[in-house]
Amino acid sequence: MRIETRREGEALRFCLYKEKEPIGSCLARREEGGVRLSEFEISPLWQGRGYGSFLLKKVLGTTGGFGREESCHKAPAPVTEAGKALCRKFGFLPPACPGAGWERLRRPEPSAVALVHQNLSRWLRPGGFFVDATCGNGHDTAFLCRLAGPGGRVLGLDIQPQAVQATNRRLKEEGLDAIGRAVLADHARLAEWAGPASAHCVVFNFGYLPGADHRLFTRPSTSLPALRATLEILRPGGVLSACLYSGGVNGDEEKKAVLEFLENLPAGQYTVLVCRFANRPDTAPLPCFVLKH
Repeated sequence: MRIETRREGEALRFCLYKEKEPIGSCLARREEGGVRLSEFEISPLWQGRGYGSFLLKKVLGTTGGFGREESCHKAPAPVTEAGKALCRKFGFLPPACPGAGWERLRRPEPSAVALVHQNLSRWLRPGGFFVDATCGNGHDTAFLCRLAGPGGRVLGLDIQPQAVQATNRRLKEEGLDAIGRAVLADHARLAEWAGPASAHCVVFNFGYLPGADHRLFTRPSTSLPALRATLEILRPGGVLSACLYSGGVNGDEEKKAVLEFLENLPAGQYTVLVCRFANRPDTAPLPCFVLKH
């Protein structure tokens, strides 16, 4: 059993084969607001054997139905009970108004990093100077470069050479190296790399470098000086974001120290937001924001 795909204009045709015999197909077309599925069919001799599920799962997976981003798939209203059961199995629901098709809307569980990115996308404007103070593997640095755009500038810092190399490699591969670069530096010495009131945003992901030695992680002895330096280099209206991680090898010493620091910032100069996941364990990542007045 295999599935082959082919282009039909702007749509993608999924063809299901049992050995060499075609036994099913589905057409998927991207449109504003999502993906529209049509012409879903399984040959009568092969119905009721799980082939419909196999095909629909492949179609959804290929068109973003199980990814990290929000997705919307629409399909004609199924006629048979088996068709309705298949739709419900994969999250399609009938419309509120009779006569319309069925819809599958998926909103993945948000991560701490995703929440940070969503908020920064609302608060930051192209053309700014952004700093990734813990660039790691470069995901946040690349994100900031896309926000900054060709008229902006992004600086990444890390104390681990492999992190700096990975970040610069990612920026080059994504065509962002004209906007941002990473340097080998301790974020506690951030003020040596940016002048007072020069940055529109500074981003931290405290903890350890994914894929590296987890015994190496950030600590209050460098994190707190880095936060103090950030407040100096931030422009009025600038944003500091920090994801705090606890549990495992790094414990919760840094998390407690950073929270105490943020909670004691003067309200007349800063607005501090701590976005706790109320129904998750205390060790869940904790996104925090500081808005400088």
